[in-house]
Amino acid sequence: MERLGTGIGWRPEIADAVEGMPGIDWVEAVAENVCPGHLPESLRRLRERGVTVVPHGVSLGLGGAERPDAGRLTALAERAEALGSPLVTEHIAFVRAGGPLTASPRLEAGHLLPVPRTRDALDVLCENIRIAQDALPVPLAVENIAALIAWPGEEMTEGQFLYDLADRTGVRLLIDVANLHTNHVNRGEDPALALAELPLEAIAYVHVAGGFERDGVWHDSHAHPVPRPVLDILTDLSSKVSPPGVLLERDENFPEPGELERELGAIREAVEKGGGTAAGGAWRPAVTEGPSGVPTEPARERLALAQTALLSALVAGTPGPEGFDRVRLGVQARALAGKRADVVAKVAPELPVILGAGYRPAFLAYAQGRPMADGYRRDALEFAEHLMLGGGSGDAGVRRELREWWLERSGPVPRSRPGARLTRATRRVLLRR
Repeated sequence: MERLGTGIGWRPEIADAVEGMPGIDWVEAVAENVCPGHLPESLRRLRERGVTVVPHGVSLGLGGAERPDAGRLTALAERAEALGSPLVTEHIAFVRAGGPLTASPRLEAGHLLPVPRTRDALDVLCENIRIAQDALPVPLAVENIAALIAWPGEEMTEGQFLYDLADRTGVRLLIDVANLHTNHVNRGEDPALALAELPLEAIAYVHVAGGFERDGVWHDSHAHPVPRPVLDILTDLSSKVSPPGVLLERDENFPEPGELERELGAIREAVEKGGGTAAGGAWRPAVTEGPSGVPTEPARERLALAQTALLSALVAGTPGPEGFDRVRLGVQARALAGKRADVVAKVAPELPVILGAGYRPAFLAYAQGRPMADGYRRDALEFAEHLMLGGGSGDAGVRRELREWWLERSGPVPRSRPGARLTRATRRVLLRR
C-alpha cells in the first residue's frame, strides 16, 4: 500500500490555510463536491506540488440492499482519474431505502446509517463492493462509520464483520478511530477488541476527528477538537501496525490555521508514541465468491425490508421496528433532521438569509413526516413551496422573496449565479428590515 503520510480533509472554507500548512503530505476531498471538469484552483495547485488528493465518497450506499448505481460509480471513477488519485474511499453504510425491492417509495437518509452485522448484510455488501471494484480505475477502501443506534440480533462484532469483508473481497479498509470511540460510548463496543480482530495489514489509512458528548450520547460532529480518547485509540492502532496514512477531518466550526496545525501535531505524536510496528507481512485475502455460491437476491429482499422499516421510522415518523432502542431512534431522527437542515442551508444559502432566525425551526417542522426523496436541491425547492403555500410563514414579504427565489431555482438551469442570488436576497432582506 502506498505511504500517504499525514493529511487533512480539504474543504473550500480552509483551502488557503491547507495550502500554507507545513508537513501536509496529502489531502482528502469529498467526491460529490468536486466537479472533474472544473477542479478548484486550490486542488490544482496542491496536485502540481505533488500533494496526493484522494476522493472520499459519501452517497454510494454500498451497504444498501440495492446494487450500486452505475451513474454514481462512473462519477466516482471520473473524480479519481481527474485527481490522479491512487485510490478512492467510501463508507460501509446505507443512505437510502425503499424502491422496487420493497414496492414502496424511495427514502433518502441524507446521512450515513449503520449496516446490521449479519450474514445477509455481509453477503450483500460483499457483492456490492465487488461491483464497485470492477467499475473503479483504482483500488477501493471502505470506512467503518459512527453509529447512534444498534441493530438487534447482530451476529458479529465490528472487527469480525470487517475482517470477513476484507477477506472475501480484498477491499482495503479506512479505519476511523473517532468512529471506534463513538461506538464505544454509544454502543458499548470495545475499541481495543475491534483493533485486535481487524486485518491490520488491509488498512489503507486512518481518519481522526472530534465530536462531543451530550446526555450520554457521543456525536461525531467533525466540528470539535480531537479528544484524548480518540488519540489513545490511534496510539493503540499504531502500536500494532504503521498506518500508511493518517488524516484529520474537520467539516464545520473551523478554527484558526494554527489550531489545526496543533491538532495535526498531536496526531503525529500519537502515532509516534505507538511505535508503528510492522504487522506480519502482506495482506492476502481469500477473495471468495460468498458462502456456497448462494445467490444474494433473498438476502437483498430481507435486508431491504429491514432497512426500509428503520429509515421510515427515522425520517417519516412511522413506528420504530421491534428491538430498537426507542430513545436512541429519537436521537438519530433528530440528528438526521438537523443534518438535513444544515446541508439545505449550504445548497441554498439564500433561504437562511430570507427566513433569518426562523429558518431552522421552520425547516425542522417541515421535515417531520416529509422525508427527502430526491436530493438536497429538490428538498430546498419543496421546502420553499411548502412555506409559500402557507406552511409556516405568515409574512407576505417573506413569501414574496421565497417566490422570487423559487422561480430562479426551479428551472433546469438557474437564471443567475449563486453569489448574485445571495447578494440580492441579503440586500432585499436588509432593506425590508
